[in-house]
Amino acid sequence: MVEALVTAGVAVASAGVVYVMAAARVVKQYERGVVFRLGRLKSSVRGPGLTLIVPFVDRLRKVNLQIVTMPVPAQDGITRDNVTVRVDAVIYFKVVDAADAVVQVEDYRFAVSQMAQTSLRSIIGKSDLDDLLSNREKLNQGLELMIDSPAIGWGVQIDRVEIKDVSLPETMKRSMARQAEADRERRARVINADAELQASKKLAEAAGVMSEQPAALQLRLLQTVVAVAAEKNSTLVLPFPVELLRFLERAQPLPPAEHGPAEAKTGQD
Repeated sequence: MVEALVTAGVAVASAGVVYVMAAARVVKQYERGVVFRLGRLKSSVRGPGLTLIVPFVDRLRKVNLQIVTMPVPAQDGITRDNVTVRVDAVIYFKVVDAADAVVQVEDYRFAVSQMAQTSLRSIIGKSDLDDLLSNREKLNQGLELMIDSPAIGWGVQIDRVEIKDVSLPETMKRSMARQAEADRERRARVINADAELQASKKLAEAAGVMSEQPAALQLRLLQTVVAVAAEKNSTLVLPFPVELLRFLERAQPLPPAEHGPAEAKTGQD
């Protein structure tokens, strides 16, 4: 009798262990468990930890709540100003309602990916090339709103969308390079003209000062001679002032008198 009771107890314990092993499930901290009982969704979502289900009756599906980083494949499109571009992006999203992510959509990752590609092509067609190159923050916000609107019904929240790269045709790159070069040349010419104007004003003021002090002009001439003489690979031609030539002319001695009149006077004596 005792042996029968022991055997029955062991059988019951074994059955209980088998039941627990079949019914026990572990849900991780970043997951939530959605339970279907005979195909019907249970209202309660299982949190992280150890949870039990009815074997062969319940089916537990785990949903990851971590933020998903999904690259959006590059999309070819034509901008509003008729420029062919190729744009790729990256999207960050997470599941906020595990039940809706399982029930409302067949594969929420695939659905978000397709919606992101469609929205990216739409954004390309509505934007100018300058906006794609320099005003990406505004385009990122618009793209996020376009994707987030249908994703809310799927239990998915879009955290951020970023346009990664904009590829242009080679002809457009060359045209933009020529445009940038012409713009820089224009600015260089304007700066050069402004410098010439300022220099002319300063030279006019200097000329006014030198006209009042002639010695200043001579000092300036000597400074120029010193600056040019520093270069030993050139020939220096030094102009003389007219005043100096006139001073040298006045300093020359008078020529001696001819001997004809003296000889005539000697003959008369």
